[in-house]
Amino acid sequence: MQVSDGMNYAPKGKPQPVVRPGEFVFSAVHLDHGHIYGMTNALLEAGGTLKYVYDPDPAKVERFLKAYPQATPARSEAEALEDKETHMICGAAVTSERCALGLRAMAAGKDYFTDKAPFTTLEQLESARAMVRQSGRKYMVYYSERLHVEGAILAGYMIDAGEIGQVIHVEGFGPHRLGASGRPAWFFEKNRYGGILCDIGSHQIEQYLHFAGEEDARVVSSRIGNYAHPQYPELDDFGDCSIVGAKGSTNYFRVDWFTPDGLSTWGDGRTFILGTKGYIEIRKYVNIASGEPGGDHVFLVNDKGEQYVRATGVTGYPFFGQLILDCLNRTEDAMTQAHAFKAAELCLQAQAQAVVVRDSSMG
Repeated sequence: MQVSDGMNYAPKGKPQPVVRPGEFVFSAVHLDHGHIYGMTNALLEAGGTLKYVYDPDPAKVERFLKAYPQATPARSEAEALEDKETHMICGAAVTSERCALGLRAMAAGKDYFTDKAPFTTLEQLESARAMVRQSGRKYMVYYSERLHVEGAILAGYMIDAGEIGQVIHVEGFGPHRLGASGRPAWFFEKNRYGGILCDIGSHQIEQYLHFAGEEDARVVSSRIGNYAHPQYPELDDFGDCSIVGAKGSTNYFRVDWFTPDGLSTWGDGRTFILGTKGYIEIRKYVNIASGEPGGDHVFLVNDKGEQYVRATGVTGYPFFGQLILDCLNRTEDAMTQAHAFKAAELCLQAQAQAVVVRDSSMG
């Protein structure tokens, strides 16, 4: 697994199949972001059967087939979308093209599982909402910084068990390594990647809503800047945001592309969750200078005392099996459609109203 580069970070867990081979079939279509590998790994571990792979670039298909030789190269996108055995289309297209792919998949009677961010405009979001209502299909999103991090899953269990009381504030930090030389050109075009708050900010907003149990919220303030990358004038290399939930909880998060080369992983992601009876810190990917490789470090403090848990291998990744069963049973145990869309809506609003505190023209 590539840990130095977030674009190609693809966690692997223990197989926890919820179906027998052939009972849930999915195909991977459009491989523009490396997260397609993490998505595919997780669906396979949950018992899914991979059928087709398609991308207009043969090199991307060839690389995918090296990792998953059981896949069959589709001659066209339509061959995968129209296949009668396929339950789900799994995609990591260019961000601005993810919605259109989802609309085509749902129109073909398939559930859709896309990499984050799922949209780059509010108009795309509304078209997806309309298609969900019309088709009855799912438009699910790979919010990997919670769904594919055992430390975050364990923290959710602790909250559900009442270990810190009512959650009143969530603070998130999502620094990433830019690795510009390995990024495609579209990554630096704002109308195609959506902006930093829309892109990696979507992780932060989704986990805030989940941990705080909020179904609705409003963006109070947001800021973006380009501090150090004048060669990429449309790149936001910094962003932050403040949100208030409908139930009164609050959220602040910061995202950036300033992970230094000396860090052993692609980003020192951290989440702090304050409750009325205690607090939790999640050090997702690294516990710096501790001598311990890897992440999933969870710290809990409450009336019972202080507790540290290394969550690796403790929880697994239950979302993906739940998602498969949701698709088969038409339930919403993994994530509600409303939650997936609300997180997307808030990150789009945060990006749209962000104050530019510095841009590349300032030198």
